Amino acid sequence: MAKILVVEDDKQISQFVCDSLAFEHHTVEAAYDGDDGHDMLAVNEYDLVILDRSLPGKDGIEICKAYRARGGSSPVLMLTGMSKIAERAEGLDSGADDYLTKPFHMQELTARVRALLRRRGGKLLDDKLTLGHVSLDTRSFKVTAGGSAVKLVPKEFALLELLMRNRGQVFSADAIINRVWTAEEEASPETIRTYIKNIRKKLESQTHPPIIHTVHGVGYKADLE
Repeated sequence: MAKILVVEDDKQISQFVCDSLAFEHHTVEAAYDGDDGHDMLAVNEYDLVILDRSLPGKDGIEICKAYRARGGSSPVLMLTGMSKIAERAEGLDSGADDYLTKPFHMQELTARVRALLRRRGGKLLDDKLTLGHVSLDTRSFKVTAGGSAVKLVPKEFALLELLMRNRGQVFSADAIINRVWTAEEEASPETIRTYIKNIRKKLESQTHPPIIHTVHGVGYKADLE
Protein backbone atom coordinates (compact mmCIF):
# COMPACT_ATOMS: atom_id res chain seq x y z
CA MET A 1 0.00 0.00 0.00
CA ALA A 2 1.26 3.45 -0.87
CA LYS A 3 0.29 7.09 -0.56
CA ILE A 4 -0.15 8.48 -4.08
CA LEU A 5 -0.79 11.98 -5.41
CA VAL A 6 -2.75 12.28 -8.67
CA VAL A 7 -2.39 15.66 -10.42
CA GLU A 8 -4.90 15.68 -13.29
CA ASP A 9 -7.21 18.52 -14.37
CA ASP A 10 -9.74 16.26 -16.11
CA LYS A 11 -11.90 15.35 -13.11
CA GLN A 12 -13.44 12.32 -14.81
CA ILE A 13 -10.01 10.83 -15.56
CA SER A 14 -8.79 11.79 -12.08
CA GLN A 15 -11.74 10.09 -10.39
CA PHE A 16 -11.29 6.97 -12.50
CA VAL A 17 -7.59 6.77 -11.61
CA CYS A 18 -8.16 7.53 -7.92
CA ASP A 19 -10.93 4.93 -7.63
CA SER A 20 -8.80 2.27 -9.33
CA LEU A 21 -5.83 2.96 -7.05
CA ALA A 22 -8.03 3.02 -3.94
CA PHE A 23 -9.44 -0.36 -5.02
CA GLU A 24 -5.86 -1.64 -4.83
CA HIS A 25 -5.74 -0.35 -1.23
CA HIS A 26 -3.62 2.73 -1.86
CA THR A 27 -4.18 6.03 -0.05
CA VAL A 28 -4.86 8.59 -2.79
CA GLU A 29 -5.00 12.39 -2.87
CA ALA A 30 -5.92 14.51 -5.90
CA ALA A 31 -5.04 17.94 -7.23
CA TYR A 32 -6.82 19.43 -10.24
CA ASP A 33 -4.36 22.11 -11.35
CA GLY A 34 -0.62 22.56 -11.46
CA ASP A 35 -0.37 25.14 -8.71
CA ASP A 36 -2.18 22.94 -6.17
CA GLY A 37 -0.16 19.92 -7.25
CA HIS A 38 3.09 21.84 -6.84
CA ASP A 39 2.07 23.05 -3.37
CA MET A 40 0.93 19.59 -2.20
CA LEU A 41 4.23 18.06 -3.31
CA ALA A 42 6.11 20.79 -1.46
CA VAL A 43 4.54 20.06 1.94
CA ASN A 44 3.50 16.38 1.87
CA GLU A 45 5.34 13.11 1.41
CA TYR A 46 4.09 10.66 -1.23
CA ASP A 47 5.32 7.26 -2.33
CA LEU A 48 4.42 7.97 -5.96
CA VAL A 49 3.13 10.86 -8.10
CA ILE A 50 0.91 10.53 -11.16
CA LEU A 51 1.32 13.81 -13.01
CA ASP A 52 -0.50 15.12 -16.07
CA ARG A 53 1.82 17.03 -18.38
CA SER A 54 -0.67 19.70 -19.51
CA LEU A 55 -2.27 21.47 -16.54
CA PRO A 56 -3.77 24.86 -15.67
CA GLY A 57 -1.14 26.92 -13.86
CA LYS A 58 2.22 25.17 -13.61
CA ASP A 59 2.52 22.35 -16.13
CA GLY A 60 3.78 18.86 -15.39
CA ILE A 61 7.29 19.60 -16.66
CA GLU A 62 7.66 22.57 -14.29
CA ILE A 63 6.26 20.63 -11.35
CA CYS A 64 8.52 17.64 -11.92
CA LYS A 65 11.66 19.77 -12.33
CA ALA A 66 10.86 21.73 -9.16
CA TYR A 67 10.15 18.55 -7.22
CA ARG A 68 13.47 16.98 -8.24
CA ALA A 69 15.33 20.24 -7.55
CA ARG A 70 14.01 20.14 -3.95
CA GLY A 71 15.39 16.64 -3.59
CA GLY A 72 12.10 14.81 -4.15
CA SER A 73 12.94 11.19 -4.90
CA SER A 74 9.56 9.43 -5.19
CA PRO A 75 8.78 7.96 -8.61
CA VAL A 76 6.79 10.11 -11.03
CA LEU A 77 4.52 8.66 -13.71
CA MET A 78 3.71 11.37 -16.27
CA LEU A 79 0.46 11.28 -18.27
CA THR A 80 0.05 13.12 -21.55
CA GLY A 81 -1.86 13.34 -24.78
CA MET A 82 1.43 14.11 -26.55
CA SER A 83 3.02 11.14 -28.29
CA LYS A 84 5.98 12.57 -30.23
CA ILE A 85 9.36 11.15 -29.26
CA ALA A 86 10.80 14.60 -28.46
CA GLU A 87 7.87 15.37 -26.16
CA ARG A 88 8.21 12.05 -24.37
CA ALA A 89 11.96 12.64 -24.00
CA GLU A 90 11.32 16.07 -22.48
CA GLY A 91 9.03 14.52 -19.88
CA LEU A 92 11.61 11.91 -18.93
CA ASP A 93 14.41 14.49 -18.90
CA SER A 94 12.40 16.62 -16.48
CA GLY A 95 12.72 13.86 -13.89
CA ALA A 96 9.78 11.57 -14.63
CA ASP A 97 10.42 7.84 -14.19
CA ASP A 98 7.79 6.65 -16.64
CA TYR A 99 5.54 8.12 -19.32
CA LEU A 100 2.04 6.98 -20.32
CA THR A 101 0.18 8.38 -23.31
CA LYS A 102 -3.56 9.08 -23.22
CA PRO A 103 -5.87 7.36 -23.81
CA PHE A 104 -4.58 4.54 -21.64
CA HIS A 105 -6.02 1.35 -20.23
CA MET A 106 -6.32 1.36 -16.45
CA GLN A 107 -4.82 -2.13 -16.26
CA GLU A 108 -1.61 -0.78 -17.81
CA LEU A 109 -1.52 2.22 -15.49
CA THR A 110 -1.91 0.10 -12.35
CA ALA A 111 0.74 -2.33 -13.62
CA ARG A 112 3.17 0.56 -14.13
CA VAL A 113 2.32 1.88 -10.66
CA ARG A 114 3.13 -1.51 -9.15
CA ALA A 115 6.43 -1.66 -11.05
CA LEU A 116 7.46 1.83 -9.92
CA LEU A 117 6.51 1.16 -6.31
CA ARG A 118 8.59 -2.01 -6.25
CA ARG A 119 11.65 0.06 -7.14
CA ARG A 120 11.35 2.96 -4.72
CA GLY A 121 14.56 4.54 -3.49
CA GLY A 122 16.62 2.86 -6.19
CA LYS A 123 16.10 -0.60 -4.72
CA LEU A 124 13.72 -3.47 -5.31
CA LEU A 125 11.18 -3.69 -2.48
CA ASP A 126 9.93 -7.04 -1.24
CA ASP A 127 6.26 -7.96 -1.64
CA LYS A 128 6.50 -10.16 1.45
CA LEU A 129 7.65 -8.84 4.81
CA THR A 130 8.39 -10.95 7.86
CA LEU A 131 9.21 -9.84 11.39
CA GLY A 132 9.21 -12.42 14.15
CA HIS A 133 5.98 -14.42 14.01
CA VAL A 134 4.25 -11.90 11.73
CA SER A 135 4.23 -12.04 7.92
CA LEU A 136 2.64 -9.51 5.57
CA ASP A 137 2.08 -9.89 1.81
CA THR A 138 1.48 -6.62 -0.04
CA ARG A 139 0.28 -8.36 -3.20
CA SER A 140 -2.42 -10.52 -1.62
CA PHE A 141 -3.07 -8.15 1.33
CA LYS A 142 -2.78 -11.08 3.71
CA VAL A 143 -1.28 -11.06 7.19
CA THR A 144 -0.43 -14.07 9.31
CA ALA A 145 0.66 -14.24 12.94
CA GLY A 146 2.21 -17.50 14.08
CA GLY A 147 0.95 -19.09 10.86
CA SER A 148 -2.68 -18.09 11.45
CA ALA A 149 -4.50 -15.62 9.19
CA VAL A 150 -5.20 -12.20 10.70
CA LYS A 151 -7.95 -9.92 9.42
CA LEU A 152 -6.87 -6.28 9.23
CA VAL A 153 -8.87 -3.33 7.92
CA PRO A 154 -7.08 -1.29 5.18
CA LYS A 155 -5.72 1.40 7.50
CA GLU A 156 -4.43 -1.23 9.94
CA PHE A 157 -2.72 -3.02 7.06
CA ALA A 158 -1.15 0.20 5.78
CA LEU A 159 0.08 1.18 9.25
CA LEU A 160 1.56 -2.26 9.89
CA GLU A 161 3.27 -2.28 6.48
CA LEU A 162 4.78 1.16 7.15
CA LEU A 163 6.27 -0.01 10.46
CA MET A 164 7.45 -3.43 9.20
CA ARG A 165 8.99 -2.03 6.02
CA ASN A 166 10.95 0.46 8.13
CA ARG A 167 12.01 -1.91 10.91
CA GLY A 168 13.48 -0.10 13.91
CA GLN A 169 12.54 3.38 12.67
CA VAL A 170 10.38 5.37 15.08
CA PHE A 171 7.37 7.16 13.58
CA SER A 172 5.53 9.88 15.45
CA ALA A 173 1.73 9.91 15.33
CA ASP A 174 1.87 12.92 12.99
CA ALA A 175 4.30 11.13 10.66
CA ILE A 176 1.99 8.10 10.53
CA ILE A 177 -1.01 10.30 9.77
CA ASN A 178 0.91 12.01 6.97
CA ARG A 179 1.91 8.68 5.42
CA VAL A 180 -1.31 6.66 5.83
CA TRP A 181 -4.20 9.14 5.94
CA THR A 182 -5.27 11.67 3.31
CA ALA A 183 -5.66 15.38 4.07
CA GLU A 184 -9.45 14.99 3.88
CA GLU A 185 -9.56 12.22 6.50
CA GLU A 186 -9.73 13.16 10.14
CA ALA A 187 -7.08 11.58 12.36
CA SER A 188 -5.33 12.49 15.59
CA PRO A 189 -2.68 10.98 17.89
CA GLU A 190 -5.55 9.29 19.74
CA THR A 191 -6.66 7.73 16.45
CA ILE A 192 -3.18 6.27 15.99
CA ARG A 193 -3.12 4.94 19.55
CA THR A 194 -6.43 3.19 18.91
CA TYR A 195 -5.18 1.62 15.67
CA ILE A 196 -1.93 0.49 17.30
CA LYS A 197 -3.90 -1.07 20.17
CA ASN A 198 -6.18 -2.94 17.74
CA ILE A 199 -3.27 -4.22 15.65
CA ARG A 200 -1.46 -5.44 18.75
CA LYS A 201 -4.55 -7.34 19.89
CA LYS A 202 -4.83 -9.06 16.53
CA LEU A 203 -1.13 -9.99 16.41
CA GLU A 204 -0.54 -10.83 20.07
CA SER A 205 0.67 -14.29 20.98
CA GLN A 206 1.47 -15.94 24.29
CA THR A 207 4.40 -17.76 22.70
CA HIS A 208 5.90 -14.90 20.65
CA PRO A 209 7.21 -11.48 21.70
CA PRO A 210 5.37 -8.38 20.43
CA ILE A 211 6.72 -6.67 17.33
CA ILE A 212 5.12 -3.22 17.73
CA HIS A 213 6.59 -1.04 20.45
CA THR A 214 5.77 2.36 21.87
CA VAL A 215 8.70 4.74 22.28
CA HIS A 216 7.22 6.94 24.98
CA GLY A 217 7.05 10.59 24.08
CA VAL A 218 8.20 9.89 20.52
CA GLY A 219 6.06 7.39 18.62
CA TYR A 220 5.96 3.77 17.47
CA LYS A 221 8.24 1.24 15.80
CA ALA A 222 8.25 -2.38 14.69
CA ASP A 223 11.15 -4.50 15.86
CA LEU A 224 12.12 -7.50 17.93
CA GLU A 225 13.22 -6.67 21.46
